[in-house]
Amino acid sequence: MIALLGFITVSAAVILIMKKWMEPVPALILVPTITSLLGGFGWQTGDFILKGIKDVAPMGTMFIFATLFFGIIIDAGTIKPIIRLIFRFVGKDPVKICIGTGILAMLVHMDGNGAVTFLITVPAMLPLFDALGMRRTTLATIIALSAGIMNTEPWAGTAQRCMVALKLTTADLWTPLLVPLAVGALSILVIDYRLGVMERKRIGEIQLADNIGFQDDVPEEMKRFERPKLAKYNMILVLVTIGSLISGKVPPVVAFMLALSLALLLNYPKVQDQKDIMNLHAKHALLMAGIVFATGALVGVMSSTGMITAMAQAIVSVVPAAFGKHIALFVGIIGMPASLLFDPSSFYFGVLPVLAEAGVSYGVPAVEVARAAFLGQMNMGFPISPLTGGTFLLVALAGIDLGEHQKKTFPYAFLVTLIMLAVSIAIGVVSA
Repeated sequence: MIALLGFITVSAAVILIMKKWMEPVPALILVPTITSLLGGFGWQTGDFILKGIKDVAPMGTMFIFATLFFGIIIDAGTIKPIIRLIFRFVGKDPVKICIGTGILAMLVHMDGNGAVTFLITVPAMLPLFDALGMRRTTLATIIALSAGIMNTEPWAGTAQRCMVALKLTTADLWTPLLVPLAVGALSILVIDYRLGVMERKRIGEIQLADNIGFQDDVPEEMKRFERPKLAKYNMILVLVTIGSLISGKVPPVVAFMLALSLALLLNYPKVQDQKDIMNLHAKHALLMAGIVFATGALVGVMSSTGMITAMAQAIVSVVPAAFGKHIALFVGIIGMPASLLFDPSSFYFGVLPVLAEAGVSYGVPAVEVARAAFLGQMNMGFPISPLTGGTFLLVALAGIDLGEHQKKTFPYAFLVTLIMLAVSIAIGVVSA
């Protein structure tokens, strides 16, 4: 009975979210509440939800402060000197332009927001691509791959969902994957080089106009927030913050609370400026944090009622043991293509906990299943998924067709995911 209620909870939440009949927040709260009541748990349901919220509170809080911090860093113009440097470096060579575009997209995606990445990088590089006659699909592919690898940041949405769903920390999920992710980033730059060579062969020698360069299209009202003279200090602050996350010496939520406070005082000593810049990013920060806390309700109910354990036992009873031992490898392979079928909330909150619990039954640690899925599911897969608005923003800004973008980008994104999975297995952070 409990297992059946669990499958009903997961299926109902996934369907409501995927069909866009409900936003994630009400779906993740109401569905488990109803099934818990139907299961006879009565007033205990409130305690289950509260327990789940307490478990995710540090992660939800971290997401708020991290989003605000990186939003401020970008609005202060910290990345602009790097953009101009990239433009000076790439010149008129398609190979350098492709590599420079990839590096630029990685840097801009520091805040974990795909929409911001696409809004900055596509308009910045598109005039250069058009002037040379380079294909816009190549531009979209390069930016998508870079955004995908950088979306694995521990303060980004997928990491938050994954850690909340399985009660993991940054040290559990992200730190062990640093080597595979670094290899993935290098693989992407190699792909960018290959795409650049292909473009160079296709277009030959073209004379560029002298006025082609970085187009600074920042709206007039946003220019008052720029602090170009403080760019190097802001970058130092970013590096110190990320270093503290990697070291594990400072809790992530504390690191970003301190980083945000210092960024505000450094760039905007006037109180009104602090209020204005915070208001610009509050909507996105609170929206995603709301999803994290709503997930706490789902996970709290499903864990406390025993639904997840019962579902895993049901799966174990029908899956051959020989296959079950390789569940992490299986999840790692299907994770990236599954981005076309599951949005991040439905996968990480509905599907992954069941797969992870099933893996435990076969002797595979849940964290290894999570790491394998995390490499591709809505990370390398998010910029081609029709289930995220960022994909449509990317193709719209580039002026290309979604199907054309998916056809060209999917093989590269899948290849990078498999490379990272192979490295993860080789260094022992994921079981084969």
